[in-house]
Amino acid sequence: MNKMLVAVFETEASAFEGLSALRELHQEGDITLYASAVIVKDKAGKNEVKQAADQGPVGTAVGLVTGSLIGLLAGPAGLLVGASLGGLGGLAFDLDSSGISAAFLDEVSKELSPGKAAVLADVGETWMTPVDTRLHKLGATVFRRLRSEVIEDQLMRESAAFQAELKALQDDLKHTAAENRAAIQKDMEQVKLQINTVQEQAKKRLDQARAETDARIQSLTEQAKQASDRAKRRIDKRIAEVKADFDVRAKKLNQAWTLTGEALAA
Repeated sequence: MNKMLVAVFETEASAFEGLSALRELHQEGDITLYASAVIVKDKAGKNEVKQAADQGPVGTAVGLVTGSLIGLLAGPAGLLVGASLGGLGGLAFDLDSSGISAAFLDEVSKELSPGKAAVLADVGETWMTPVDTRLHKLGATVFRRLRSEVIEDQLMRESAAFQAELKALQDDLKHTAAENRAAIQKDMEQVKLQINTVQEQAKKRLDQARAETDARIQSLTEQAKQASDRAKRRIDKRIAEVKADFDVRAKKLNQAWTLTGEALAA
């Protein structure tokens, strides 16, 4: 499954060894390394990006996720660095957009004490043993989180809620006294503006998910060309998982789009 992986090491040198290990596992087909970066926290507690977010084999769409996580861990300066790597013009993805929870970041931040270094990676892995075996030998503490569907779920809930709210206002308008109609109509216009915003967000998120999915599949396809027959079977499984994940996200976003469209047409 596709995950955000953070491995915290005692030294900068061991972190770069860890990154090399991940790249080797990618070459062997045990994992797919979509994007990666290395940050170091100095003795004074200041985070420094030692290797900027590697766009990896998939390009900008996936690099955005790693860039946002760098920024959130590295503070205001890192936020700008991480965001600019993804072409966001200084604005990083928020936690929901990256699919990473605040609790996960807090957990990682506590482990990344002064003097330590971390490798951040967006990876696809069928099983955890290859990564854990290689990184634990280097003394790493490894954190993983599956990418969540927070934004998709939220947009779907908001679409349904605004649709219900607009319908309730429309019903009120039919039965209210003339002197109260202007206030209700004003409320309806405000709700319609909110519905329009949700509709635009759903489309933007769907376009983003499609671009990211295409980039991942391209990366996996290229990786499979150099893989052994055994590794190809694992890569084929990852391709199927990426497609299934997109189908789930797209279904929710299309539902949000449909609900907002129905509300505005009513």
